[in-house]
Amino acid sequence: MTLSGKGAVTGIGETAYRGGGDPRSALVLQLEASLAAIADAGLAPRDIDGIVVPMGTGGVVAEDFVTNLGIPDLRFSTVTPLGGAGSVAALQCAVAAVAGGICAHVLIPLGRTGRTGQRIGTRIQQMPQFRTVGEFEAPHGAIAPAQYYAPMARRHMELFGTTSRQLAEIAVTTRAHAILNGNATMTQPITIEDHQASRMIADPLRLLDCSLESDGGAAVVVSAAERARDLRQPRVLVTGMAEGHPDSPSAITQRPDMTRLGLAKAAPRAFAMAGVTPADIDVAEIYDCFTYIVLCQLEDLGFCAKGEGGAFVEGGALGLGGRLPVNTHGGLLSQAHMAGMNHVVELVRQLRGQAGAAQVPDAELGLVTGYGDLGDGTIAIMARG
Repeated sequence: MTLSGKGAVTGIGETAYRGGGDPRSALVLQLEASLAAIADAGLAPRDIDGIVVPMGTGGVVAEDFVTNLGIPDLRFSTVTPLGGAGSVAALQCAVAAVAGGICAHVLIPLGRTGRTGQRIGTRIQQMPQFRTVGEFEAPHGAIAPAQYYAPMARRHMELFGTTSRQLAEIAVTTRAHAILNGNATMTQPITIEDHQASRMIADPLRLLDCSLESDGGAAVVVSAAERARDLRQPRVLVTGMAEGHPDSPSAITQRPDMTRLGLAKAAPRAFAMAGVTPADIDVAEIYDCFTYIVLCQLEDLGFCAKGEGGAFVEGGALGLGGRLPVNTHGGLLSQAHMAGMNHVVELVRQLRGQAGAAQVPDAELGLVTGYGDLGDGTIAIMARG
C-alpha cells in the first residue's frame, strides 16, 4: 500500500500576520485560521472528524477545537512534536488517517504568539533534547537557535567555500517575494549590501539571515482524495511524503557530518513515493529559519550536490524567473514565522494558481519541507489534481 495520492489539501486559511504583536491568544488565532480553511474547502466545522496539532501551537489541544468549533464526532487526534518539521509531519499523519478510512476531513491548525508570547529560544530550552544540548552546546554559551545553527553554517563554509554573500542571495530573494504577497511582515526591499551591513548575531549568521518572531495563525484541511473531488477548490494531491532524523539527533556538534540534515534521509523516500525527481519540481517552499538551512536543504533534497548550494543560489536562481522558485510567499525570513504552516498554505495556493503577483506560471508540481529544531526533516510533494 502507498499513501501517494490518497489525500488532498482541500482548504487553506491564514490570519493577518503581525510583527508588532497581536493581542489575541494563540487559540483565537488558530480558530480564525481554521474557520477560514474549513470555509475555503466548502465544508462546515461539523464535517471535521480528525485533528492533527503540530507542536508550537501555544498549548492548544484537539479538545479546544471540538469545544469552540462545535465538532460533533472527532474520530482521530494526535500531535506531531517535531518543532518546525511538525507542520509537514502533520500532513503525513492526516493523509494516513484519511487513506485508512478513519477520517474524511482532517484539520491541521497552527498559531503562534512568538512576538507577544513565548519566544523560540525559550521554547528550545524546554525541549527534552535540551538535556543533551545542555551538556555539549550550552556550556559554550549556546542558548538560542542562531547559536546552534551558526557552527553548521561555518562548517559548510570551511569545507566548501560557501560565503555570506551567497546566503544573502536567499534573504534578498525571499524579501522580494514577500513584497508581492499582501500579507507579509517585512515589505521593504533589501540588497546584498544591506545583508552584509546587518549586525552579526552568531558568526557567520547576520540579522538578515534570521527568521522572524511573529503572531498569527494558519491552517489546512486534508480530505480523502475521492471526497475532495466534490469540494469547492481544485484538488491538490499529496503524492509523496516522508520524515527523517539526523545522526546524533539531540546534539548538533556530536554529528559525524554537521552539513547533513534529517531531510537527506527523507527526501529520497518522498521522491520515490511520488514517482518524480527534483528536476520535475516547479516550485519549492523550503523551511527557512535561517538562510543557511535553506541552502543545506537544497543540497539534501538533491537539487545540487553537497557543497554546491552556494553556487546554486547565486544570480537570482531562487526567484520567480529563476531555475527553482523558492519561498514565493516570503517564508519565515520575511512573511512570518508560522513554524512552516504558511509554507504549506503557499504551496497549495501556487498549485491552485491562486498566488497572485507571486504566481509561478503553470506550476503543477511542488514540494514543501519542514526543519525540526536540531535537524529533523519532513517533506511533502504535492501535485495539481
